[in-house]
Amino acid sequence: MRKVNPKEWDVKCLVVVLALCAISVVGTPCSGFCAGSIPMTEPLQWPHEIKGWAWDGERALYDRKSLYDYIDGAAEVYLAYHFERAEVRRYVREGRPSLVAELYGMTKTEDAFGLFMLERQDPEAGIGQGSEFGGGMLRFWKGRYFASLFAEGEGGDAEEALLALGRSLAASITETGQPPDVLRYLSAVPGGRDPARLCFVRSHILLNRCFFISHENILGLGLDVEALLVRLPGEKDAVRVLLLRYPSKPRAASALKRFADAYMPEARENGVVKTEDGRWTSAERHRQFVMIVFGATSQAEASSLTSAIVQKIKEGTR
Repeated sequence: MRKVNPKEWDVKCLVVVLALCAISVVGTPCSGFCAGSIPMTEPLQWPHEIKGWAWDGERALYDRKSLYDYIDGAAEVYLAYHFERAEVRRYVREGRPSLVAELYGMTKTEDAFGLFMLERQDPEAGIGQGSEFGGGMLRFWKGRYFASLFAEGEGGDAEEALLALGRSLAASITETGQPPDVLRYLSAVPGGRDPARLCFVRSHILLNRCFFISHENILGLGLDVEALLVRLPGEKDAVRVLLLRYPSKPRAASALKRFADAYMPEARENGVVKTEDGRWTSAERHRQFVMIVFGATSQAEASSLTSAIVQKIKEGTR
């Protein structure tokens, strides 16, 4: 069992893990294909050797039932997305730290994007469709895959090999993924297409990690809901816009009502309220979409942001 690397999941994530434990089903890891699991979306060409490091010949495969046995304290984060299965390989070299490569296959490309964006904090490494490298760890996403590679120790040559391994894995993924489709509607707001400002989740616990709303799942998030949060550029990035897409209009209407009742009961008819910090929050629904603005500087700004997104949705669904 691998312990969680502090670089991956900070102390706050321990709260996430405990809260999400209810959706985890503990199983056992397996060698080769797990019984009853769905194969990876395509056969990948893992290198047998990379810059003097050689694959040790073992591979561990995990599905939704057994992932928790491998990642002690973070499996639930993956399970909160459409995780399919993971493959883990180790590369060794005498007198050097081992390299560990973890490849997580998702059923939806936007979930690979979401996993990567959730913890992004280091400089871009130019690998895959989005990457970061720092602290002896490389993370990237491409197609339906999210990858995490790290060296079990320090050493400049190990980092060079780690990057080479990442490039090799990324090159073997022939498909190209797409960010969440709802992202196109956020082009109506400043910074709405900037990946560095985005957070894509399906769990209210993970949404709280990006921006705290409520301990309760008042927005009715789940694997069939898309939630995209963006921090608008400006003073302290105080203004945030949350766009949610539900599988049906009734689900969206129910979610908006629960949110309004719990978060802004005094808003009543107009869906806009001034909060204790002097900022404004607005919420509106259009079809199966819910738009919420937090921290606007004025009522007019809050309303104009939601209206701009609604207009974009109307244009995109004609």
